[in-house]
Amino acid sequence: MFVVPDPGRLRLRSATRSVLGVGGAVVACSLAGHTLTGVITGGLAALLALFNVVDPTVRAQAVTTALLPAAGFPVLALATALHAEPLPRAAAWLALIFCGVYARRWGTRGQALGIFAFMMFFVTQFLDAVPAQLPELYASVALAIAACSVVRFGLWCIERRTPPPAAPAPFPGRGLARPTTRQAFQATFACGIALAAGQLISPDRWYWAVATAWWIFVNTASRGETLVRGFRRVLGTVTGIAAGLLVAIPIAGAPAPTAALVAVCVFGIFYTAAASYSWMMFFVTVMAGLLYGLLGVLHPGLLLLRFEETAAGALGAALGVALILPLTTHAATDAWIRRALHCVHRCTTTAARRLAGDEQADPAPLAAELELLLGRVRLSLAPLVHPLSPLRARKARARQVIVLLDECAREVRGLAAVAADPEASHDARLADACHRVEAAVHALVPPAARQAKVHSDPVAVPQHHPGAEAALTHLQALERALAELDAPLRTSPRAPLVPA
Repeated sequence: MFVVPDPGRLRLRSATRSVLGVGGAVVACSLAGHTLTGVITGGLAALLALFNVVDPTVRAQAVTTALLPAAGFPVLALATALHAEPLPRAAAWLALIFCGVYARRWGTRGQALGIFAFMMFFVTQFLDAVPAQLPELYASVALAIAACSVVRFGLWCIERRTPPPAAPAPFPGRGLARPTTRQAFQATFACGIALAAGQLISPDRWYWAVATAWWIFVNTASRGETLVRGFRRVLGTVTGIAAGLLVAIPIAGAPAPTAALVAVCVFGIFYTAAASYSWMMFFVTVMAGLLYGLLGVLHPGLLLLRFEETAAGALGAALGVALILPLTTHAATDAWIRRALHCVHRCTTTAARRLAGDEQADPAPLAAELELLLGRVRLSLAPLVHPLSPLRARKARARQVIVLLDECAREVRGLAAVAADPEASHDARLADACHRVEAAVHALVPPAARQAKVHSDPVAVPQHHPGAEAALTHLQALERALAELDAPLRTSPRAPLVPA
């Protein structure tokens, strides 16, 4: 959490803005005279709107934010209407879970709307909301979205200067071969197991198990990723419960210190989300304890129950990913590495075209895409490089792959920076070096499609122009890193990079 780089202080600014947005939503609901149930609902709606709406443009983010009530209001009505009907309520939530996960096929907007709908069902269980409270819940959600939108799109629109890169497109497929369809069945089965186990543990707090199983499946693709995420969620919950015993119980729901600590937790959730899922869950658990203190129901036994429900949800997720259409870690990792290497090649050829004088060629977006793809590679390799993994040889190979891919990304960033320099030029050595990088990539993975050719005709510039020399240095380092990748990626098939 403390040593992960934060370029441009983006995590810091986003976390600070989120505290202002959620705080503004809470103040707006309080000034409107809403009850504690309405205020908490508004605060959660604002947090979800700020956390899950991650479209690549400000306009798209505004559209997704405006669509949140359309996804949340019907769910609030359904959940409150079924509040006293356990079996129909369970069936409705499982159907919603399937639809919410399946919606991820439409990218970041589908995922944001699916998560918002799921959490609106969750909040009615958390607060024991009934149909008579529905108008207040609607008003709280509307006020919250308006308040956080004023902060996000008006007062402090970080994305106008530093737009977030588009998330990597999901892998193609049809039917059950499509990752989102596969995961919809997995998540529904896992949440069904969690729901049944949660009911056995506690008829009143069973929804924590369902929420645990749901969130474990967010942003995971393989069996290993899901299991590691489940372990990290349990770890974060345990440490959060310990902190809750030391902090939330002594405060006992006192409004001023509770509000201050909830603001700290909101900041922690946003600041640590990209760096550590365990730390994020720590802050989520502490915040939940503080909210239970406000509701007047917090005691040590409730925190212990929270752990038991979390364990039940993690077990449900493990069974779901292991028994229902499992995707091995090896297959997922292989696919992400291939995409990363093809991106290296596209960025190299685009930079060479820019250096050759093509003003339309811009390698910077491809360099940003490569960073996202490498994030997916690290996530996919997390089961193998985890400290508890007993597979030492494969762990070493996986770490070597990560190091070399990081070196590739570093050289690609340098190459993109050189290409952006208007004084940089091109000579024949750059074209030759780009062709060697292309050959190195194709030696590791076959071409994904017909690649753009680099113009190799030299232009009349000095052979030792500083821009050309810098670009050549990056290309030569990139070629060496790709050559070194051959060993860990091409070890004997009997010892795959990751366990099947």
